[in-house]
Amino acid sequence: MVSADLARNVVGVIGNVISVILFLSPVPTFYTIWKKKAVESFSPIPYLVTFVNCGLWVFYGLPLVHPHSLLVTTTNGAGMVIESVYILIFIIYSVRSKRIMVLWVLLAEVIFLAVLVIVVLTVTHSTNVRSAIVGGIAIAGNIAMYASPLSVWKMVITTKSVEYMPFLLSLFSFANGVCWFSFAFIRFDPYLAVPNGLGVLFGSIQLIIYACYYKSTQKIIANRQGNGEVSLGNVATSSNA
Repeated sequence: MVSADLARNVVGVIGNVISVILFLSPVPTFYTIWKKKAVESFSPIPYLVTFVNCGLWVFYGLPLVHPHSLLVTTTNGAGMVIESVYILIFIIYSVRSKRIMVLWVLLAEVIFLAVLVIVVLTVTHSTNVRSAIVGGIAIAGNIAMYASPLSVWKMVITTKSVEYMPFLLSLFSFANGVCWFSFAFIRFDPYLAVPNGLGVLFGSIQLIIYACYYKSTQKIIANRQGNGEVSLGNVATSSNA
């Protein structure tokens, strides 16, 4: 019979792989941005939210906060590095107003994470208390990460186009939620179960929206190309614990 710890480790490793794929899923989008030297209508929100969310879970998974959760720290550490690259590209290729906004938000996130680490490690002395504080905040961050791509809902519904709603981000958000939701239930961890359960829900909604507007998107792009217009193109081939 497979032990709970072994099953949890196996699911955790699978979750690490899926999480890294999730973090890498926007690469085609950013490659296109780099080629065009412009971010156009792509939103920086998912990447800014994911950056701070990864920072929270890196802290949560440390032995000083929540023992036996280093798999959570490793995958989110990789996520912070990857999201930093995306944000840098956004800063380089955004118009001045958007660039300033991204820089201010990023600065606020870094200050927030630094203050949280200092306060938690200084004021509290029990892993149970630290887990409760950091885990509670991380739940909000994780929910925000899963929901952040929904910021383009209004644009999708208004334009009947998913051109700026990356498909792979939605797909792997769903898969990531399923994996870490399962991980959380093997040795029940409410701080992982709640946000990743909602991640499954949000991922499902995004995939449904994509399916509804995919065909109309192709027609819009075909008409644009027929009229000789240039765009960043369909990002259908392009954003955990």
